[in-house]
Amino acid sequence: MTRTADGPGVPPAPPGHSGTVESRPPWSDRRRRTLLGLGAGLVVTGLGALTLPGEFAVTATALAGLCAFLLIATTVVFLVVPGPDTVGALTRSVPLAGAVLVVAVLLLLSTSEELRWLWILIAAVAAAWTASAVWRTRRSAR
Repeated sequence: MTRTADGPGVPPAPPGHSGTVESRPPWSDRRRRTLLGLGAGLVVTGLGALTLPGEFAVTATALAGLCAFLLIATTVVFLVVPGPDTVGALTRSVPLAGAVLVVAVLLLLSTSEELRWLWILIAAVAAAWTASAVWRTRRSAR
């Protein structure tokens, strides 16, 4: 190892590389508030599940589970999509839109008659999202 500008014991960067890891932009206050709010909701509803009687504890447990799921999903989205315009990046994501369409169609095919209208609507919106994502991705590739 040679002594470089990066410090002692750091090998020089190979040709074509800067030798540094690109840093991600810091998270915005909105992202931090979202995660803190979901974490607080998880703690409060978890405590409610432990202290409330009967059916209130069951409801609090369900809400705590929902907060935990949303906290994990939100954290994953914030880690995968750095920087501003998270919603725009997700709406342009063809794999995500396609997965939502597949799940919506599967739920449409497996649901009872009284909820079929809802899954038809959701599948139509997912199909429009998928078409829009494909169109926007193809248009920006030119």
